Amino acid sequence: MTAIQVTVTGNLTGNPELRYTATGTPVASFSVASNERYKDPQGQWQDGPTSFVRCNAWRDLAEHITESLAKGDRVVMTGTLRQRNYETKEGEKRTVWEVAVTEVGAALRYAKVKISKVQRDGAPVPEDPWAAAGPPPAPAEDEPPF
Repeated sequence: MTAIQVTVTGNLTGNPELRYTATGTPVASFSVASNERYKDPQGQWQDGPTSFVRCNAWRDLAEHITESLAKGDRVVMTGTLRQRNYETKEGEKRTVWEVAVTEVGAALRYAKVKISKVQRDGAPVPEDPWAAAGPPPAPAEDEPPF
């Protein structure tokens, strides 16, 4: 069966929670709230219904999320939509849909971010090929500027 890939843009409803499995693997849990805005017949902006998406991230991504993001931050995240069944304390069977997050980043429409690369287990962080290139050459007089 093919996995359902989703991308969600919205705001964190709370601070991401970092936990560890019995084997020590980090997992972050958080929720993203997203709603659609539309213009009503009078031309006024209105908020549509809000959707809440429960998310889980694992390993390094989990740690980076909890260190970098907080309640209210606007994010763009992508991952796999997964169904999970469970039973309540009262014995009722329930089903929830969650996103197993594979990538997440701050939405930059209303915010600025300073990227800080991390060192990974002795693997070198790749050099930025654009940093040392300097400014682009000036266009010749007879060429268009594009």
